[in-house]
Amino acid sequence: MIKAKVEDVVSMIKASNLIQREEEEKKASRTIVWILAVIGAVAAVAAIAYAVYLYFTPDYLEDFDDDFDDDFDDDFFDDVDDEKTETKGPAKED
Repeated sequence: MIKAKVEDVVSMIKASNLIQREEEEKKASRTIVWILAVIGAVAAVAAIAYAVYLYFTPDYLEDFDDDFDDDFDDDFFDDVDDEKTETKGPAKED
C-alpha cells in the first residue's frame, strides 16, 4: 500500500516536471514568435514608407534629360557632312 502511494507520488512528480518543461518550451516559442512578429511589423512599415517616398518624390533625372534633348538637333550633323563634300573640290578631267 505504501509502495503504491510512493509510486503515485513519483508519477505525479514526473508528470509535473513534464508539464513544467512543456510550459517553458511554450514560453520560449511564444517569445520567439513575438520577436519575429515585431521584426515583421517594422519591416512592413519600412517598406510602406519607402513606397510612399518613391511615389511622392519627383523624378528630376527625367527633366534633366529633356533639357538636353532640345539643345541638339539633327541639323548639326548634316552641316558637317555638307562641309566634307565641299572641301573635296572639282573633279579632274583627263
